[in-house]
This record gives sequence, C-alpha cells and structure tokens, in this order.
Amino acid sequence: MEEKAAKIRIDELREILRENSRRYYVDNAPTMSDFEFDALMHELEGLEAAFPQFDSPDSPTHRVGSDLDSPLGTNAESGARQGFVQRPHRYPMLSLSNTYSIGEIEEFAARADRALDGIPFSYSCELKFDGTAICLTYRDGKLVQALTRGDGVQGDDVTENVRRIAGIPQQLRGDYPADLEIRGEILMPYEAFDALNREREAQEEAPFANPRNAASGSLKLIDPEEVAHRGLMCTLYHIPAESVTFDSHSQALDAAAGWGLPVSDERRLCRNIEEIKAYIDHWDQARKFLPFATDGIVIKINELSCQRMLGYTAKSPRWAVAYKFKAEQACTELLSIDYQVGRTGAVTPVANLAPVQLSGTVVKRATLNNADQMALLDIRVGDWVFVEKGGEIIPKITGIDPEHRSADAERPIFPDRCPDCGTPLVKAEAEAKWFCPNQDGCPMQIKGRLLHFVSRKAMDILAGEMTVEQFYSAGLATTAADLYAISKYQLLSLEGWQDRSAQRFLDSLEASKQVPFERVLYALGIRYVGETTAKTLARHFGDIDSLAAATQEQLLEVGDVGEVIAKSIWEFLHAPAHLEQIARLRAAGLRFEGAGQDVAVSEALAGKTIVISGNFSISRDQMKELIVAHGGKAGASVSAKTAFLLAGSKPGPEKLRKCEKLGIPVIDEAAFRAMLPEGKQPGAPAAAAPEPAVEELTLF
Repeated sequence: MEEKAAKIRIDELREILRENSRRYYVDNAPTMSDFEFDALMHELEGLEAAFPQFDSPDSPTHRVGSDLDSPLGTNAESGARQGFVQRPHRYPMLSLSNTYSIGEIEEFAARADRALDGIPFSYSCELKFDGTAICLTYRDGKLVQALTRGDGVQGDDVTENVRRIAGIPQQLRGDYPADLEIRGEILMPYEAFDALNREREAQEEAPFANPRNAASGSLKLIDPEEVAHRGLMCTLYHIPAESVTFDSHSQALDAAAGWGLPVSDERRLCRNIEEIKAYIDHWDQARKFLPFATDGIVIKINELSCQRMLGYTAKSPRWAVAYKFKAEQACTELLSIDYQVGRTGAVTPVANLAPVQLSGTVVKRATLNNADQMALLDIRVGDWVFVEKGGEIIPKITGIDPEHRSADAERPIFPDRCPDCGTPLVKAEAEAKWFCPNQDGCPMQIKGRLLHFVSRKAMDILAGEMTVEQFYSAGLATTAADLYAISKYQLLSLEGWQDRSAQRFLDSLEASKQVPFERVLYALGIRYVGETTAKTLARHFGDIDSLAAATQEQLLEVGDVGEVIAKSIWEFLHAPAHLEQIARLRAAGLRFEGAGQDVAVSEALAGKTIVISGNFSISRDQMKELIVAHGGKAGASVSAKTAFLLAGSKPGPEKLRKCEKLGIPVIDEAAFRAMLPEGKQPGAPAAAAPEPAVEELTLF
C-alpha cells in the first residue's frame, strides 16, 4: 500500500474504532460485532507497524476503551440527567489482547516459554464473562467503593448501585487483608435479561440487544433500588498483586472465595497447550448450557513471579491472552432483499429471512453490507444462508448452502438508482458502498439526518423515528433548523399529540440550546465526523466561523483529521444549503462557539504544535488539554511543523528518532511546566506521582 492510501485508511479506521468503542462502552448500543471490531483493530495495528510515521499515542491501538459518563451526560434508559463521580483507579485497568485462532494461542505459549527461559510455569484457564467490568475495594472487610472500568485510569463511582447486587458481600469473612482491591465482571443472567426485555416491550420501550448491554445499562441507573430489581450477578477474577501476597493467581482467587467473594469455580490449571485446547473445546460446547453469557476463554500465566518477568505492553499484559469463541450460526431461507438508504446516502442491502432462532432471539433480517459483499457471496433469493450474530448484536449473512440452491435461482440486481428518490447512484473509487447524491431531496436521507440531529449523543431532543416521520409527512421539518420553528399549535394538530407531550418536546428543544458546540457540530451530520472528531475540531478552532474559514491544508493540521475527513468538512461548510441551515440554527439560539475560548488560560504556547509521547504525572488527555489551555496545538505525529516533542517516561523510540532526524527539540515534563505561568497549570499535581510497579497493573 502506498503511503498516501495508508494514511487515509489509518484515519478511517481510527474514527470507526473510536465511534464503535463509544457505542459499546458508553451507549451500550453497539452496531458492530466483536469479531468485526477486532479485525479492524488488527488491520490498524498492521498499518501502524508498516507506516510508523503515522503512529499516534491517541490511536485506539494504544488506548483501552472507556465507559466513563460525562458529568452532563444523559441516562441511557430514562433520559434523566446524571453525573457519576469519577475517581482514579489505584492500579490501572488494562485490556486483554485477543484472538480467534488456536494457532495464536500456541504462539502466546511459545513466546512465554522463550521469555521465561526454562522457568517452570502453569496456566490458569478461565471463562471470559460477557458483562461489564467492575473494581471493588474493601477496607477492614467492608465494601467501601465500586468503580467501573472507565478509561483504565479512572472510573465512574457506582458504589451505591453495586451494594444492591445480590452475591456481592458487604462484609468479608475469615482472615481477609485490611485493604483489598478485586476486579471482575457484572453480568445479567439470561433469565433476568428475558424478563427485563419482556417488561420493556410491554412498556413500549426498546429492548436491550444482549445481556452485556443490559448489565452495563443497569449498572448506570440513577435509582439504586431499581438496580436491585434487575437480577444482576457478579463474578470476580483478579486481585492486584499489591493487595495480597500469594505465589500464584489461583491461590489468590481460592483465598478470595474463602472470604465470601463470588469467584468462578470453572477455573482449571493447565500444564501445557494440549490441556488448554481441551479446556477451550469443552467450553465451546458447554457454554451453551450456562445461565449467563460467555464469549471466550482467558489464559493467564499462573505464577505471579513469571507475570512480573513478562510485564506489559502499553495496552495489555504479556502474560495473558483471550481466546474468543466464534459466533453462533444458523441456516435459514433468504426470502427477499430490501435496499435501505442511510442519512449519508449510503445504500445498504438488507436480507429478509425466514424466522430462525439465533443467540437467544428470533432473527428475521440481516445485513448484506454492500454490492461487493453480495457478489462475493454469490447470493440468490431463495438460497439457504448461514447467519451469524457476532457479539449478539446485528445479524449478518456469512455464506450460503449450495446444496439447497434451485436450478432457476437468479442473482439479485443491485439498484443503479436510489430506491427512495430514483436518483442515479454514484460510487467513489475508494468506496465499497453506492451512494445517492440527492442529499437535500431524498426522503430517507432527510429523515435520517433529522434522527441523527435529535439523538441523545447529539442534541438530545425528545423525538424518535415515528415523530420524525410524522413531522416530515406533515411538512413541518425537512432540515434540523425547521424543528425550532414548530409551534405548540402545530404539534397539537398532529395525531396522538396532547398538551403534555407537546410541551415536553418544546422544553427539550429549549434545553438543546445549551448543548456545547462540539455536540452541535456532531449533530450537523458531516460525513466522517463522529463524536471524537467533532470534539477535536471544536477545541482546535473554537467556533464554526473559524472552522468554515479553514482551508483543507489547515484542517489537515488537526490531530486525527486526514485527507478524506478534511475534504468532507470543507465541502459541507462551503455548500450554500448547509450554510443557510447553520445560520438558522444559530438564530434559533444554538451554540456555535465557545469550545476553544472556554478552556483558554494563557498564550504561553501560542503558535506551537506540540507532540507528546510516553507517560506523565497526569493522563495524556489531560496533558493535551493543558497544551490547548495555554494556546498550543496537540499534534498527532512529529513533522517539520512540530515545535518540540514533550517526552514523558518510556517515550516512543520512533518519535525520538524522527525528532533527531528533523532537529526537533525534546523536553521533559518539568521543562514543559516551567514554560507555563505559575498557578495556571490545571491538572498539575503537587508532586509527580510515581509509576506503578508492573505487578500492580490489572486487567479485566
């Protein structure tokens, strides 16, 4: 792959992974299977290794996903305002490297054997529970704190909710340590999951996609008493080595069970790769009979001394790996194919299937992705197809059963015109999807953009698919700006609207005027601009006028903005129809400025692009905010425009080599802070915190 094409693909992968990570960890509404997410992550890792000049400490390959709620966030279920207190983890919670290949498990074992150079060791094999991570702290045997995984550095304090979960003891028994931290997973058993979804459907609320989402959403409920009714359970699987003194991981968990903590009894000590394979094979079948969801097996080096020798990467331990089970599969008949148009104009084929049971639900529809995928599968209407529900999320057709194909079966013809408005479709050379270019006249695109605008992560307006359809059909709204012109009288003239519902909608419109600029920018629906990119752009430019005035070259100076994204932003903000809509939204009172000015502290770093690498006394995100707060720009990679490299402990060697080659200065944190005005260093600790010892790091 050429360098230019690699940069475009790297930018695209990072945005896709960030958006889907947020949907998984924060929204509890994933749209991508674990297998697809992992495949994209591995692709990004390969590209960054092949093109190290494009590596960045902000890349998803170097960071764990985050479930942190914004203090001004919204409860995913009730819509009520919430703000869990965020507290630091004593020991960072890292993620696990994972694989779907037995061969890679063999490689993991071989690497450990070489690194330990003849030192005898064993493996602790455990079920990989499909829930949401939790960190419990006990002092003098009493439960005093429960934190979510968060971003690995800090988590949301959900102590009061965790106190309501049966099976988690409030008081330990026996000879427990005075200060104990233990990590594990909050799960929702299938029985509780089914009961919850029946209840939600009876109340005309959207059911949860799978038990993992239900567990995570339940843990973040505002009312602790409601948590008690959700039927959650907990299983614990790791104690940081600093908390207790044992020779092995298995001894620590045996002790935890003796203290009354819920530890899985399905663990097995294995001596070699053959025993590991036997354990995996057993649970690949036996998991179907468990009362809760599991998605794989975790293999850990059991001896703690060996764990310390093997150490960690920036993101995961070298002494553990997760083997993920392949998705459950079913075979059923393909009845027909529909073609749907999304808000960006992308046309997606959707298969209508004969109903089939899969991963606990009845599946009737499945995505076919695009025309290339249909051709690759050589699919025909009337075929019997294999359907997977990877991660129990969105059903996807993965193959056909040729033995069931009739002789007269015909290939479906992908439309050359928009199935909604009839406009000829277009396809860019680098795109896999066909698009309808009629952005402002295609009904499905218009309604899709309205739905995106009112969504919770955008403007958080009380309107769903049926409401948007009603507004569009009545001629009340074809653009986001039209929503702010709708009167109470017009609402009451619509079927099903009463005074209370009309007032609630209008109140949500009024409240949306306080939504910060970064979310307004996201709500505009600029192609390729997700939540993360919108936030970065808002902080970089400060207001919509500065963003609109930027050239594509200036946009490329912003971290994580590549050529494809820059071109999309520039074209959107130079389209007369979009400029008119922005003007109307601004007149309605929406915020199109403030992100940059709100955090300004000084101009000490004005005009300087600074790249950071390594670990600091504060998180890398906080360090970037500190740079921006003093007028600087946080660059993603070293270039001739870089003012200096801010290097913490363990900086990236490639960045250091590039600085040496280009003559870019390298300074440490102390020298950097000396450049800033005294008393104006938000996030600066009284003294630099020591790095945790490797044995203190914790995985989930």
